[in-house]
Amino acid sequence: MDVEDLEVYKKLCQLHIEVCDLTHSWPHEERYELGSQARRSSNSSPAQLAEKNDDRHIRNKIEGVNRSRGEAAETIHHLYMAKLKGYIKEKVYLEFRDRYKECIRMLNGLEKSLERNIPEKDRRWQVKEDSAGYGPTDDAPSIGWPVEGL
Repeated sequence: MDVEDLEVYKKLCQLHIEVCDLTHSWPHEERYELGSQARRSSNSSPAQLAEKNDDRHIRNKIEGVNRSRGEAAETIHHLYMAKLKGYIKEKVYLEFRDRYKECIRMLNGLEKSLERNIPEKDRRWQVKEDSAGYGPTDDAPSIGWPVEGL
């Protein structure tokens, strides 16, 4: 599968274009400080996926997903700082944050699907899906965190 076929990659690329447009309206002194950091991290998120997509080793692909997730979170931080400095309105920040969080959830799913290609004893994540009913249980592991001993 080509990286361009991944829905999360398409979304991250679109977000990068929009972050670039957004940052060019910030004060001149921030274009090369906060604006540059936001543009770089927003571009690095899809670039990490592209870099590792054709790697033949699953662990390396997973590392690309992890790095992409980190860059997306960093971009949220830069946009938050822009909101605090008054460069963007709360509504704009929240819209970008929600879209980046959606991508982070998609990256979590991509990572778990890649983990299925690793022997179960070597996995970092629990990827079994129980057929039990939905709802809270006392012994259910926290979703999204590594589960030791599985």
